[in-house]
Amino acid sequence: MSHPPRRSTSTDRPPLQSKRLLDQLRERIRYLHYSLKTEEAYLSWSRAYIRFHGVRHPKDMGAAEVEAFLTHLTNVRRVSVSTHKQALSALLFLYREVIGVDLPWMNEMARPTAPRRIPSVLTIDEVAAVLSRMEGETGLLARLLYGTGMRLMEGLRLRVKDLDIPRKVITVREAKGGKDRVVMLPQVLATPMSAQLDKARAIWTADRAAQQSGVETPHALDRKYPRAGQTWAWFWVFPSPTLATDPRSGVIRRHHLYEQRLQRALKLAVTEAGIAKPVSVHTLRHSFATHLLQGGTDIRTVQELLGHSDVSTTMIYTHVLKIAAGTTRSPLDALLAA
Repeated sequence: MSHPPRRSTSTDRPPLQSKRLLDQLRERIRYLHYSLKTEEAYLSWSRAYIRFHGVRHPKDMGAAEVEAFLTHLTNVRRVSVSTHKQALSALLFLYREVIGVDLPWMNEMARPTAPRRIPSVLTIDEVAAVLSRMEGETGLLARLLYGTGMRLMEGLRLRVKDLDIPRKVITVREAKGGKDRVVMLPQVLATPMSAQLDKARAIWTADRAAQQSGVETPHALDRKYPRAGQTWAWFWVFPSPTLATDPRSGVIRRHHLYEQRLQRALKLAVTEAGIAKPVSVHTLRHSFATHLLQGGTDIRTVQELLGHSDVSTTMIYTHVLKIAAGTTRSPLDALLAA
């Protein structure tokens, strides 16, 4: 079935200034303030799509070529469902935002569905064993993620203004889905977090004395208040110990702590604790949710703390609890008890 392209109805975008297609793609991504990781991924998939079809221009291709490329990813390269969705999103963005063509026929395409995965969860004793083997900033960050249920990047991107230690509250800004939410600051972390702010302030003070560029701030804020990135309120709670060059602007500034530091520290602690099950930083979030439900917290509260838009996403943790709690008895146990 032939699906003719339809010109995009989006009229709120300024004309692209770049001449080359991939430069136009990069320009539009940055105009819409997508993350650097998204920019890199969309550019990579667009290049792959063009090369797959013998370096033809996307404007000369359509449904058949997109379907052929996505089918190749599924059947030949056997990419994961999430990777397939990312490639599809990249092509949709390329056609809609750069070429100016909607692809309504995409809705008719068969898309792979992700298998339902049961999250890996640590017991309370296992969490204690892992955290006892982590020290310093990475140890504090691991405790914070387990104690609040925040995602890794949510914790790393915390600003000073988001931390309200007297009220024991943390505001998570622009989380997944662009939503803000509030989580509790564990009482036991009030003093360590105050000490972390003191360390961060010393770094901020040194940067100001050296007249370093301010930290990165949201684009709209940066345009309205160009010096906001130099203020204490917008400084990172977990700043990187070194300066780095911003890959987009070329400005040398201080970034937040890099995620690889915590990932490496956690992996080492898990190994030292003798835990064989798969554990990642996200496992701390899974364990937070499971342990709250295990302690009697209602599922709607857990949903809000995790920032899930649909309670069905949170429900997966109840399945873990049902089996772990032993509410369903194995017939073998009944047989041997007879």
